[in-house]
Amino acid sequence: MIFTDYRNTVRWIMIVASFAIVSLILWKTFEFFQYFKVEERNKMKQWSFAQTDLLKSTDLESNIGDLPLYILESNVTTPMIIVHKNGNIDYKNIDDTKAKDSTYLNNLILKFKEENKPIEILYKNDVFATLYYGNSELLNKLKYYPLALLLIIFLFSAVIFFFYKSNKNAIQNKLWSGMAKETAHQIGTPLSSLIGWTEILKSENLNPDYILEIEKDIDRLQTITERFSKIGSVPTLEMLDIIKETIDSYDYLKSRSSKLVEFEIITPEGDIPVNLNKQLYSWVIENLVKNAIDAMKGRGKLTIEISQLEDDVKVSVSDTGKGIPKKLFKKIFDPGFTTKKRGWGLGLSLTKRIIEDFHFGKIKVLQSEIGKGTTIQIALKRAYYA
Repeated sequence: MIFTDYRNTVRWIMIVASFAIVSLILWKTFEFFQYFKVEERNKMKQWSFAQTDLLKSTDLESNIGDLPLYILESNVTTPMIIVHKNGNIDYKNIDDTKAKDSTYLNNLILKFKEENKPIEILYKNDVFATLYYGNSELLNKLKYYPLALLLIIFLFSAVIFFFYKSNKNAIQNKLWSGMAKETAHQIGTPLSSLIGWTEILKSENLNPDYILEIEKDIDRLQTITERFSKIGSVPTLEMLDIIKETIDSYDYLKSRSSKLVEFEIITPEGDIPVNLNKQLYSWVIENLVKNAIDAMKGRGKLTIEISQLEDDVKVSVSDTGKGIPKKLFKKIFDPGFTTKKRGWGLGLSLTKRIIEDFHFGKIKVLQSEIGKGTTIQIALKRAYYA
């Protein structure tokens, strides 16, 4: 507990420190932007003064000197438009091709006016022209730098978040796998005892049907034990007849379900070999059948149908239950999702993992209608004998 509290404290310190550093960088960037903006305005004022000096020297027919000319010619980065008193327009550092369009220039004037306050060029105490100027390329880059920085920080945070989440999920999966294996180990001890007691009961001349049913339940417990022991490890697949494996699971579940549920199984003739793990596949059928019975509230018709189309084998489980809204067709396979008052929401997510991750197949809600029922379909690849 102390270690966990310490780790949480360190995590929050790092988050607060990161936020403070980012805020400082953004603030400094804003200060730099304002500083360069002021510097650029001073340059534009100098440019307007140089323009005034040029007008004065022309009027007096005197030598202008090198400084005003240097100032006028040195600015090659700031886009500017000079609107003269008589309506004539001059421009500098703007694309000549685009500047031929008067509409483009007028829109640019409006844009420059929003970016920077226009500067009046005075001559003889009168406004000779008005200078409109925009932000230089450097200023524009500096302007969008905080956005780029925020995007990088967001992406970096997202990577850390998903790494932390996946690491946490991996730890949880490892914990669940360990618990499942331990459960299998714990079930094994009383199961061995039950097998021994069954052998004793056989010698007591009891009704053989009773012994048979007990043995079926013991076999089922052994199957469940094997299922739990396989969680967290890659299961072994072997070529089995999917029709026989489905019928075996079907018969067991039918004999132990409510008589108010009408069972039906439809299969083609012959056998269909598929690479299966016997225990995990029976778990899939059991989960789908139990979900169907729950959806019908223990009363209705349940149909399992096996069909084959070329190399694809389809196993469909249909019920006459309450149905599933279309928006939940994919969500019902998410871990933890359940519509039951009592339930972990693991059955269908586990079924999806067994089919897709271990058997390389597909599972989906084929169709569903509210109040009429649902069909969930499994698709697997047929195997061929050597």
